[in-house]
Amino acid sequence: MDTKMENVVIIGSGPAGLTAAIYASRANLAPLMIEGYESGGQLMTTTEVENFPGHARGIQGPELMMATRSQAEWLKTRFVTKNVTKVDLSKRPFKIWIDNDLIEAKSVIISTGATAKYLGLENEKRLIGRGVSACATCDGAFFKNQPVVVVGGGDTAMEEANFLTRFASKVYVVHRRDSFRASKIMSDRVLNNPKIEVIWNTELADVEGEKNVTGAKLRNLETGKETTLAVEGIFIAIGHKPNTDLFKDQIAMNEVGYLLTEGKTSYTSVPGVFACGDVQDPIYRQAITAAGTGCMAAMDAERWLEAQEHHHA
Repeated sequence: MDTKMENVVIIGSGPAGLTAAIYASRANLAPLMIEGYESGGQLMTTTEVENFPGHARGIQGPELMMATRSQAEWLKTRFVTKNVTKVDLSKRPFKIWIDNDLIEAKSVIISTGATAKYLGLENEKRLIGRGVSACATCDGAFFKNQPVVVVGGGDTAMEEANFLTRFASKVYVVHRRDSFRASKIMSDRVLNNPKIEVIWNTELADVEGEKNVTGAKLRNLETGKETTLAVEGIFIAIGHKPNTDLFKDQIAMNEVGYLLTEGKTSYTSVPGVFACGDVQDPIYRQAITAAGTGCMAAMDAERWLEAQEHHHA
């Protein structure tokens, strides 16, 4: 295969990558998007999205992503539905491999997202979006006056538990140890909230329910005793993992693996490589914020490429 030089290659195809593609296409950069086998990002496993502006009655996650993808396609973005196998960002042009095919790029936008960590239970996976969730901000409002479980003991779990008390009739926090590893201020908020009950030294052993979640099977780690709690929602709050293994030792990231961006820009530690969406955002992690940073990355890349042209002219 002849190696083709691309102006901009976008790796990853959630709201961030697709918005970057829309902006880059309109700037006449003819972007190539490597969308991956699991295209569309985390919204593909989200049923109802009620907080994305412009959709007055809400919209299904996959429907929102398909519409955004067709928009990028209509603006002439080209798509490769495969996974990137290797990158070399040490010098320009950047090299990107898909199996044995090599693509060279003047600039790269990374939007590979993050993956919510789950416990790995069979029924948990089956019931994602049907009562099992990894995002209280996204799904909390669907559990008005219903009892729910939050699994975890860090700041994320505390935040989710507190947030859920606005909707749920009762929030059980299930934690493997006998103390939280969350900050004291966050832990105290949970421990002092009358709507929250903490169940210590306990793990989620299974998720019960046919079509939707009906219960949480809990196992006490000291006694081994199993009990079932009737709940409608189970929130797994044990963190996210940014999808950055491809870029290890090539771009600056924090200890968890989130790509570091400069100030209020999408610039990474490598000039010409930009990052947007959840791959660089451990804080907000919303479709709308991801889309916003996708716009920023495309504009940053466009201006950077223009500066390079002038520089070489």
